[in-house]
Amino acid sequence: MTEVAEAQALILERMSRFPAREAPLDDCAGAVLRETVHAERDQPPFDRVTMDGIAINHDAWQAGRRRYRVAGTQGAGAPAMSISSPAECVEIMTGAMLPHGTDTVIPVERVTIGEGEAVVQPSAVVSRRQFIHPQGSDRATGSKLLSAGQRIGPAEVAILAGAGRTRVRTAEPPRVAVVSTGDELVEAGQPIRPYQIRSSNDRAIEAALARRFGARVTRASLSDDPAEILESIARLHDRNDVVVLTGGVSMGKYDFVPGVLERLGVELVFHRIEQRPGRPMWFGVSRASRPVFALPGNPVSTLVCLIRYVVPALWKAMGADPEAEEWVRLGEEVKFPADLVYFLPVKLRADTTGALQADPQPTNTSGDYVALGGTDGFVELPRGSDLFPKGTPARLFRW
Repeated sequence: MTEVAEAQALILERMSRFPAREAPLDDCAGAVLRETVHAERDQPPFDRVTMDGIAINHDAWQAGRRRYRVAGTQGAGAPAMSISSPAECVEIMTGAMLPHGTDTVIPVERVTIGEGEAVVQPSAVVSRRQFIHPQGSDRATGSKLLSAGQRIGPAEVAILAGAGRTRVRTAEPPRVAVVSTGDELVEAGQPIRPYQIRSSNDRAIEAALARRFGARVTRASLSDDPAEILESIARLHDRNDVVVLTGGVSMGKYDFVPGVLERLGVELVFHRIEQRPGRPMWFGVSRASRPVFALPGNPVSTLVCLIRYVVPALWKAMGADPEAEEWVRLGEEVKFPADLVYFLPVKLRADTTGALQADPQPTNTSGDYVALGGTDGFVELPRGSDLFPKGTPARLFRW
């Protein structure tokens, strides 16, 4: 069997890069950037006033001037005004260009303005260039603002807009076929018999992939019929970038998926991982270089394998920078006697020091998906120990 770290490495090295597209700025939130973005011009593009008040020449202030004739009022979005002598000032607003001939801003709270004259309070402290955001002090024209591989969130959208971009090169959202197998599965809303169960794995997988990647998911539910499984997977493979199956992957008489994938010419990379839950996971690559993930059918196993292996693989294929590892401390002692990596569902809370604690929320079995409600994710506890004391650091994977 394959170790957890080895399984992840084998998957990542087999992932081909998904294609890129030119997306309108309105549609790029949540996407992965596939180009470097440079500054259209200096940021800020001019000496920008950061306080309402008056703009003066600091030499006049140093010479003892405390009264100024108001040459006019200038707001943001207007061309820079000018003063004709050091005895003048401009009433200025936050965000405006610094008027010509001035180099200092005195806040409105320190000034009295009336009848065309501004009088500065005796207690005011004034230094040259105060309350001015210098041109180009954030970024110079042509400097790098964003790099390929960054995920585009609200801040990145603002940066793109500030760079004058209306279209952006991003990773194409993946097309993913999600296939559930099993005679026992019945779709929500359909009549159900006492010996059947609701199909939930495909819905959970679709929700996770749509939320993270904006994936275009096609769901299919198949009976335990090798001919039907073969025909359907072949068709779905040809229409999608990735195939994710759930169920039929273990060692039972009705676990047809590994044999069907072999008949389809999908190259087996590994089958079974030294972990619980999710030990029977299968991974391979088709002749068309498309990844095929066959996840165990028990719902907890499905979700754990999806988050632990499929999600990082898709991020890589989209050209995204690797996600930073997140670590927490166990909120209580955990015992696990099996010589396997243990994926344990948890709820998170911050203790009084601000450290993030993970309170174990073990399921009754790997079929007990209801116990996952309200959990934040799971921690990975390594092999080699059967006891993990309270406070043990553990890597966290969020749902």
